[in-house]
Amino acid sequence: MQSIKEKFTEYIHNLQQRICTALEAEDGCSKFVEDQWERPGGGGGITRIISDGNVFEKGGVNTSVVHGELPEVMMQRLGANHRKFFACGISLVIHPRNPFVPTVHANFRYFELYDDEGKLVDSWFGGGADLTPYYIFEEDGRHFHSTLKDACDKHSIEYYPQFKKECDQYFYIAHRKENRGIGGIFFDYLRPDEQTSAAAWLNFVTDVGDVFLPAYIPIVQRRKDHPYTDEHLRWQGIRRGRYVEFNLIYDRGTLFGLKTDGRVESILMSLPTTARWEYDHRPAPGSAEAKLIKALLHRDWINTYEISDY
Repeated sequence: MQSIKEKFTEYIHNLQQRICTALEAEDGCSKFVEDQWERPGGGGGITRIISDGNVFEKGGVNTSVVHGELPEVMMQRLGANHRKFFACGISLVIHPRNPFVPTVHANFRYFELYDDEGKLVDSWFGGGADLTPYYIFEEDGRHFHSTLKDACDKHSIEYYPQFKKECDQYFYIAHRKENRGIGGIFFDYLRPDEQTSAAAWLNFVTDVGDVFLPAYIPIVQRRKDHPYTDEHLRWQGIRRGRYVEFNLIYDRGTLFGLKTDGRVESILMSLPTTARWEYDHRPAPGSAEAKLIKALLHRDWINTYEISDY
């Protein structure tokens, strides 16, 4: 029988293909370019990048399967007493061209630790998906969150509120005192125990991974032809600057990759092609841009319908 890591490795490669195929079909012009790479310490990955498309300005859908020995700094960060590890996952960030189409991020990963004899001593799943719009449409936020909630509810009605809260807390830009986007779900250190087996967590994570496309593609289809101006692009650039700040300062996956001798090009594929930083920029009161700032404080996307309520 396949092990958990073998099953999940097979799954992420299948999901990578499904997502790339769907995004290429939606773009109608650009195709993903594939780059297979090897990690000096063990393992490697498949980086797929789309750029300069009709719909997607830049995006990456990457898989990695790596193993070896953790550096001391990562052992301390993980609170690990063992150095030998295995990790596999899929990570994606898509930056659309049209500022009315949101940026989206998702990743799903599995980690194992071994003792000196190679015996498994710890394992866990992590991941999630979140949406970063530049302009707010209530129905888009409701659709994204509802789709994720339905996947969570198949396993436990406690998962969505728990993992949504973790997402709101995780994707917080502390030095700006604002959230990166409108969230989604985020989970980490999902370990097997007496209540939930590793196989059960595998089923949960793959079910959530399977709804990424149904959660995101309908939003792209609704907004990709929305007319926009240079001022809309300017605002998109300013908000992309916030995205860059979060990824380079706080993102765990970025930090893990850089500190475990990961492939820099694959790690930094999450950054947009262009971004802006303007001194003390504040949107005009009552503007669509100001509505976005309110939406970043919005918490219940399923049961509340108007940002103006906040």
